[in-house]
Amino acid sequence: MNKKDIYILAIETSCDETSMAVVKNGNDVIALSIYTQIDTHKLYGGVVPEIASRMHTEKITLVLEDVLNKANMAVSDMDAIAVTYAPGLIGSLMVGIECAKTLSLIYNKPLIKVNHIAGHIYANNLTNKIIFPTLALVVSGGHTDLVLMKDNYDFKVLGSTLDDAIGEAYDKVARVLKEKYPGGPNIERLALQGKNSYNLPIPMQDDSYNFSFSGLKSSVINEVNKCKMQNKKINKKDLACSFQTAAITSIINKCEKAINDLKINNFIIAGGVSANKFLREKLILLCDKYNVNLSMPDFIYCTDNAAMIGAAAYPLYLKNIFSNIEDVQPESRTPLF
Repeated sequence: MNKKDIYILAIETSCDETSMAVVKNGNDVIALSIYTQIDTHKLYGGVVPEIASRMHTEKITLVLEDVLNKANMAVSDMDAIAVTYAPGLIGSLMVGIECAKTLSLIYNKPLIKVNHIAGHIYANNLTNKIIFPTLALVVSGGHTDLVLMKDNYDFKVLGSTLDDAIGEAYDKVARVLKEKYPGGPNIERLALQGKNSYNLPIPMQDDSYNFSFSGLKSSVINEVNKCKMQNKKINKKDLACSFQTAAITSIINKCEKAINDLKINNFIIAGGVSANKFLREKLILLCDKYNVNLSMPDFIYCTDNAAMIGAAAYPLYLKNIFSNIEDVQPESRTPLF
């Protein structure tokens, strides 16, 4: 093993995926293991926190064994242990944190606490190296942010959602259309088969960098109620397409404004919704239009995974930013920026 290489064992348990990874130098995934609970939570129409934390407890040692076997390495070979501490479900986070603390103590390895959203951003380093300065679009179930990054961990928020996050809006529309959990991917699937035939408003057509999706969601609800009152059948595919077109158009408009205003040359996308194919297509067209370098994570690194936590931990390792055992506590909400 080359001494200059840094190996980080990363742990992610913020919601309903139990994941561990071995990441070399912040960009090379040596091994990745993910146990997803999605089939269990489908039965309840969403994530049940108590069930999630119990399943993490049941699976975490098996996931650890799996990732070490895949890497053909031991915990003693690692240079540091990294773990998601926030934001997320407290019970779920606690399982990963306690595992990380235990490994850190037993093997005398430095401990690095990582913000989950920072993990999504640094997932880009697993596909293409982030070039600074860059504009980051963070799109997930809890976030819709435009963030300017001049360097590692230098975050300046240009705009955020005033209400629902984009992923949250997708999930709410899915419930209105009686689509099963997880709602976002199901709405995307329907939308790709439909036409933009419903007259839905494009949100936040103003000069800010902020987003809003609550009104758009209400418009979808109104269309559904109108069809019911008139005894008309709802065209789910067309309504999903119309919703997605309006939502993504709003995001693209804000991104275009920022690219123009700030003369951006580099652009990255992060978060679970970065897997949305329609959004990716529109961003490719936008960045091609302005000759902007666009980086998007591979699909496997868009949703929750430990490899992104290892990538986000690496710049902190290089700066010797480590945490004491007692300082690493789970937080359901915490500002990244």
